[in-house]
Amino acid sequence: MRKKIAITMAVAIIVLTVVVIISRGKMPYKDLKASDIVSATVSFLPPDETVQITDVEELVSYLSEVTIYNEDNSYTDYCGQTVLFTLTMADGTQEKITAFNPFVIINGVGYKAKYEPCERLSLYANQLLSAG
Repeated sequence: MRKKIAITMAVAIIVLTVVVIISRGKMPYKDLKASDIVSATVSFLPPDETVQITDVEELVSYLSEVTIYNEDNSYTDYCGQTVLFTLTMADGTQEKITAFNPFVIINGVGYKAKYEPCERLSLYANQLLSAG
């Protein structure tokens, strides 16, 4: 009897550990530094406008909070404003990040995202549009 209880508890602990690891998400930009970025823009659809980002430090602070979960391309079923950040990196590559809450699209691959950081990123972008 004790052996069955011990095995059941061990299995339960393993399952809970796996669930926690899977649901924790990834922060793809947690190590990003402003010095990694040569230039950055944000494009809005609608209203089909693009704004140059001058304060890359602020952008990096928002990007570092972005948390993604599983790959999910069902964002194509949603309507709303697309906020596309285009980063030109110091190594010459480009990174395209779309905030489309509750999704983040990174270089064409959609991910379910944590709501609050994605919303802050979108609000930040729209403040840039209003100020520009």
